Amino acid sequence: MSTDFQPVEWINTTNIYEVNLRQYTYESSFNAFAKELPRLRDMGIEILWFMPITPISIEKRKGTLGSYYATADYQNTNPEFGSLDDFKNLVQYAHQLGFKVIIDWVINHTGWDHHWTIEHPEYYAKDAEGNFMERNGWDDVIDLDFNNYDLRTALIDAMKFWINNFDIDGFRCDMAHLVTLDFWKQARTELEPIKKLFWLGETEEINYHAVFDVSYAWRWMHTSEDFAKQKTDINGLWNLLQQYNDQFPANAFHAYFTSNHDENSWNGTEYEKYGSAALNLAVFSCLWNGIPLIYSGQEMPNHKRLKFFDKDAIEWSGKYELHDFYKTLLNLRKRNIALRACDNNVSTYRVQTNVNDKVFAFKRKNGNNEVVVLLNFSDQELSVEIFDNDLSGLYKNSFASDSIDLGTTKHVVIIDLGTTKHVVIHPYNFLVFEK
Repeated sequence: MSTDFQPVEWINTTNIYEVNLRQYTYESSFNAFAKELPRLRDMGIEILWFMPITPISIEKRKGTLGSYYATADYQNTNPEFGSLDDFKNLVQYAHQLGFKVIIDWVINHTGWDHHWTIEHPEYYAKDAEGNFMERNGWDDVIDLDFNNYDLRTALIDAMKFWINNFDIDGFRCDMAHLVTLDFWKQARTELEPIKKLFWLGETEEINYHAVFDVSYAWRWMHTSEDFAKQKTDINGLWNLLQQYNDQFPANAFHAYFTSNHDENSWNGTEYEKYGSAALNLAVFSCLWNGIPLIYSGQEMPNHKRLKFFDKDAIEWSGKYELHDFYKTLLNLRKRNIALRACDNNVSTYRVQTNVNDKVFAFKRKNGNNEVVVLLNFSDQELSVEIFDNDLSGLYKNSFASDSIDLGTTKHVVIIDLGTTKHVVIHPYNFLVFEK
């Protein structure tokens, strides 16, 4: 990452929760979602990422409500969600509870009836005949022209609007690599004096870490899905993580996830993609060297694909069966300094076991603090022997009240998520030890 930009001081222990406001409640409003904040804060959520809250274009709209990502105005709210004042009140309430708030920023393109198409047609890319155009096959949007410096000023002014008037804490920048890197450098340079922000880029382009603190772990997402479908093995997972380590700057954060709005709607829920491995991969996302990203409804858990262009509310059961699962992981990540992301004092490495082909095992260490994670990706009950001479002393089972001395007893088992008193052996389950 460029030394010109330093991340916010709270980045090493944070996490992200993506809010699909349209589908979150039957009302689809800022005010209705505000009622969920105490529950999410109890779960350990730190950052609320709101999918685009701006008005949606009507021309060439897809479905009945259109795509969030076809904006008609960068300085207003979608009336489907509520007013600017409603959003301001929501941000203030979120801040009171200790959340950070970031908004989705979509500037590679706008919708077809954005007011700039009339007021500033020169802001747009044109084809040989002088018509608006789009380069990626999304026919409900049209591309902006970043060679136009007045456009750049207008976009940065719009970003300032949300910082100055709503006190947001950062941006999740949609398809960031489709926008020229020099624009993002210009934007961050101009916004930095106003407020220190969190910059999440939807990209996996290494050079974009010159601006963005956090990028997407897309390759991990695809490789872990291949693994779940037996198209690669555990060594394939480790090889990719080693590539990340070798190719990216040491202070380049990755966002790890098992679902998001695109994946859920277009490729399936985490249970469709990963099957029985879904929870193990969620544990990995929360405890590996990166930043966890959780999608709306995963704490229930939600087993349905949500429609993208139409109203299709999450069918909340009221049980939140994975609330405590995520609460345990997120609280552990925040309190144990061995889990700080991109911290030079933290070492993260593979733990060898007697079942390396079935168990994905790793340890993270910072001084005397350690976390040991074992993920059983097999359909077998296993007794796992750990080969690590560095393990010593008592380790607490993060999901139970028991402790086990890994220094003298190297035989541990994969435990059942719901077990608190007994160590049981189950397939497709996990064990997390901490000290």
